[in-house]
Amino acid sequence: MRKYRVYVDTSAIGGCEDEEYADDSRRLFDGARSGSALILVSAIVARELFSAPPKVIAVIEGLPPGCLEEVPITQEVLALRDAYVAAGVVGPQRLDDAGHVAAATVARADAIVSWNFRHIVRLDKIRAYNQVNLLQGYGILTILTPKEVRFDEPQEDSEDI
Repeated sequence: MRKYRVYVDTSAIGGCEDEEYADDSRRLFDGARSGSALILVSAIVARELFSAPPKVIAVIEGLPPGCLEEVPITQEVLALRDAYVAAGVVGPQRLDDAGHVAAATVARADAIVSWNFRHIVRLDKIRAYNQVNLLQGYGILTILTPKEVRFDEPQEDSEDI
């Protein structure tokens, strides 16, 4: 079975060390360790982690080889980021947030995972990002919180056949 390609922004990584978000965030990275997911990050994440506490940086550095892929910030990513800003999805002061979504979209991630409720994981923002994606010739991007991400867990309401 193909691994899920999951782009994580910095809030999903930092959530591993936040009491309120730790269980759900850690489960996401456990999915990568178990082989269910490939974690995608970009240079935006690397830059944002530069000043993070060592425990937060260790979340990414502690992933085994083959669990992590860097998404390059190409002209295509920058153009899509700028299209989000031009469409008013986010303001120009939120370039990194738009950049995370653009990087995930261009990388054809199965989802972007974030705890950023103000600029990414919000129904109106999700709709707006995806409207721009469609206008620019991309597909729909699934935007989730770590709480919503599950790998290889049986559904409670499913019957064994």
